Amino acid sequence: MTDPIVWELDAESRRLNRTAEFMAIHGIDSYDDLVHRSQDDLEWFWDAVVQFLGIPFSTPYTEVLDTSRGIEWARWFVGGTVNLSEVCVDRWAASRPDAVAIVSEHEDGRSESMTFSELLDATSRLAGGLRDLGVGRGDVVGVYLPMSAEAVISLLAVARVGAVFVPIFSGYGSEAVAARIEDPRPAAVICADGYLRRGQLVHMKEIADQAIEFVGGVPTVIWADVAGRTDTPTVPGRDHRWADVIAQSEPIDSVETEAEAPVLLAYTSGTTGQPKGAVHTHGGLSVKLAQEGAFQADVRPGDKIMWATDMGWIMGPWMVVAGLANGAGVVTFDGAPNHPAHDRLFEIAAKHRLAFLGISPTFIRSIQPHGSEAITRHDLSSLRAFGSTGEPWNPDPWWWLFRDVGGSRIPILNISGGTEIGACILSVNLLQGLKPVSLGGPSLGMAAEVLDQNGHPITEAVGELAVTKPWPAMTRGFWGDPKRYLDTYWSRFEGVWVHGDWASIDADGFWYLHGRSDDTLNIAGKRIGPAEIESAAVELPEIVMAAAIGVPDDVKGEAIAVYVVPASNVDLDAESLAARVSDSIAEILGKSFRPKHVVVTADLPRTRSAKLVRRAVKALALGQDPGDLSSLENPESLDNITALP
Repeated sequence: MTDPIVWELDAESRRLNRTAEFMAIHGIDSYDDLVHRSQDDLEWFWDAVVQFLGIPFSTPYTEVLDTSRGIEWARWFVGGTVNLSEVCVDRWAASRPDAVAIVSEHEDGRSESMTFSELLDATSRLAGGLRDLGVGRGDVVGVYLPMSAEAVISLLAVARVGAVFVPIFSGYGSEAVAARIEDPRPAAVICADGYLRRGQLVHMKEIADQAIEFVGGVPTVIWADVAGRTDTPTVPGRDHRWADVIAQSEPIDSVETEAEAPVLLAYTSGTTGQPKGAVHTHGGLSVKLAQEGAFQADVRPGDKIMWATDMGWIMGPWMVVAGLANGAGVVTFDGAPNHPAHDRLFEIAAKHRLAFLGISPTFIRSIQPHGSEAITRHDLSSLRAFGSTGEPWNPDPWWWLFRDVGGSRIPILNISGGTEIGACILSVNLLQGLKPVSLGGPSLGMAAEVLDQNGHPITEAVGELAVTKPWPAMTRGFWGDPKRYLDTYWSRFEGVWVHGDWASIDADGFWYLHGRSDDTLNIAGKRIGPAEIESAAVELPEIVMAAAIGVPDDVKGEAIAVYVVPASNVDLDAESLAARVSDSIAEILGKSFRPKHVVVTADLPRTRSAKLVRRAVKALALGQDPGDLSSLENPESLDNITALP
């Protein structure tokens, strides 16, 4: 027995829906027919999307899709030139100059807004300043900012000069920041003096300076006066104040960039090794994210949308492009979503009359115990949808958001994809209707399947989420490491992207996710590899080995547990040592990644090639069967792994 559909689009909303409008233009009768046609005829679909959304290619492409190098290295909009900055700003500054483009909401309650005309001026001037400081086509710019107008302008300005934008999560510590700028060697870093988080000042400039010192320096730093500090440290000759750069620079037009030119280098974490940089392009990212904003979120010109996120996660760029490329205003928020009270995001939604608000299941689980009364006193009548991503839902909080907060009127658009996807694999579409906790189905143009262990498509059973055809926003590989890219996603079945999620499809064709099928940890929607956590633990001289695993958590969905092996000469007791490990991880990676459990143990299971067998550690920690252990070099180590409380 399958779950019932609990929400459907009414006739008037259907008439205004952008997906329905697209279907009418192309004579498509049902949403299922559109899904199948978008999967079966990729070139027709993506060309039709470009035309429907008016994506401004300065030079028309001669070929929509080229797979001559294989599906793994597909090229899109071949021969065309397009700049993400023009897609998002220039055309709206010309046609709707006084419409709101950005609203910046701060933790202390201040807010400022910018029109498209003002956004174009700021973007063009920052781009001119970057050019004057020697940043140009193909250069990399690291951006370490809170979610703010400055973060949006930085993305657009970096794209405008043909450089590559590297966003860095504003909650990272200095070593985690360094790991994301050491690899691409940026020509410049843009950061803030700081920002408020739960009433405390985050000293971003000092963190950025430490990270830059770790990697041996960068030529240029631009720092934005976000917190209004009077004691911001600066390095003469290297550092430039944002306001001075904007004031002293002449605005410039966007450079002509090929559709396949890199625009975004987004770092994500795998199960082993250093963070990997997923490369995204002007053409692919612009078209896919604009399409998702229009067809999934039903974003329209004049709307205001917000996702409670950070530019360091893919949903930051998603919000910017999905909103601005469709002529909508984007609302940024640099504070904690439940500070000073649990209804803060809903207060912002009412204040700015949002049409769309993106949240996470973790956030809803954390505020549900406070009840809905404080939330529903806010006027949420402008909201047409909630967005949701980061992890699977469990039913109770989903129903609470849908029924108690949204009054069974506001649908929850549950989506899932990833940094390397550049957007979504799966997404609820309003025309499909809504089932509790479901992800609807494949996002338009995504040829997704659920595969069994032999690579055969299955339904009504749990299998691997996979994609069998290319899509415009797919990563063009990992920065400087094509083999790792192929090994990570294309090595399981020939010509098939295996994503690392467990998924299923019910008898009605609705899709569901069931968690990760690899070791990557998902902490409140933030993915991080265990190797990064383990590295932060063994920074301490007292620790010689560590294994990080994800364990269930009622609020975050998944929390971090770390088993550590102390050096032989350590005289600290286990409790004190565990506290030092916890503090080290929080200091290096950021407070978001402080472990829930740190367990001191005598040894950890390893293979003959010295690879940690985290699977066995996790199984024993959770009181489960560890399975086949024949590859272990030291099976006696398992006797030391104690179950978690």
